Amino acid sequence: MAHPELPLPPHYELARVAEVWKVPYLHRDHEARAWAARHGVRPACDDSFRICLVAVDVQNTFCIPGYDLYVAGRSGTGAVDDSRRLCEFIYRNLGSITQICPTMNSHNAMQIFHPLFLVNESGEHPPPFTLVSEEDVEKGVWRFNPDLCFNFRIGEEEAQEILLHYTQELKKGGKYNLTVWPYHGMLGGIGHALVASFEEAIFFHCVARYSQPDFHVKGDRPFTEHYSVLGPEVREGPKGEQLGLKSEKFFGQLLDFDAVVIAGQAKSHCVAWTIADLLEDILTRDRKLVEKVYLLEDCTSPVVVTGVMDYTDLADAAFRRFAEAGMHVVRSAEPIHTWPGVRL
Repeated sequence: MAHPELPLPPHYELARVAEVWKVPYLHRDHEARAWAARHGVRPACDDSFRICLVAVDVQNTFCIPGYDLYVAGRSGTGAVDDSRRLCEFIYRNLGSITQICPTMNSHNAMQIFHPLFLVNESGEHPPPFTLVSEEDVEKGVWRFNPDLCFNFRIGEEEAQEILLHYTQELKKGGKYNLTVWPYHGMLGGIGHALVASFEEAIFFHCVARYSQPDFHVKGDRPFTEHYSVLGPEVREGPKGEQLGLKSEKFFGQLLDFDAVVIAGQAKSHCVAWTIADLLEDILTRDRKLVEKVYLLEDCTSPVVVTGVMDYTDLADAAFRRFAEAGMHVVRSAEPIHTWPGVRL
């Protein structure tokens, strides 16, 4: 039987959610085991109703103010507030969450959505938040940077053909235009790391419940964006060459749980497209499976760059579509046992 809601453990510090720091693993190991014994928290293998928490890209690059692509939302404190609520959700429901699956956006400098990849006729790179359409590529407003040919072992003409095909496929699929983002989620950099308070909560859960977190790395393929953890924005190039792979294995893993809870950043991009891909796959198999999915709407925020872009309305519309399809939109403070369909 799953455990009722627990108090927040003494080590959790609300003010540190917006900071970068080192988790004291050995101390937390001892404390987690003692905490589990004190509150009668059982190993996750004993769960009769299995709950998976998919935490999308809860990384410094998105969640810490001043970092590369901080998801502020309209409030200006969006991702920080989301991380706080998410950490508290994990601690309160420590005995009910069977496994945590963190995803991690993982990038290199030379990728299709970073400034270095594109140039104009003067050889200048686009500034962050530039939107690149099919028409822009056709007219030569932006083109593939030929200085990258050596790194990709590709010819300039072939790379340009892939770029044009890519923008065309985005348009056909009803997806966002190619966006030039600030360098973010850079492999090996501190921005790539999980938010420390969230990492600490995952580690505490792992030890207390003997449940290994299941990490999913995405986004390192150079010729495609990869918002959804289940697959890239465009999978094939103009000649049928592979740009990125769909994660059938992860989808299968999620179906093994009785409930899948989704949170993280950003509501308008990686969270929304992950849910959309999950919904698409579910509808091809068994529509009833949508009832397994729970969206933590107060643990995710949309991309908002003041005076440049605001995806709030699009993100909210996406969540309404998911709810209309049968998914449950819930809030982190609501006890899990009160959620529809949950049998603890």
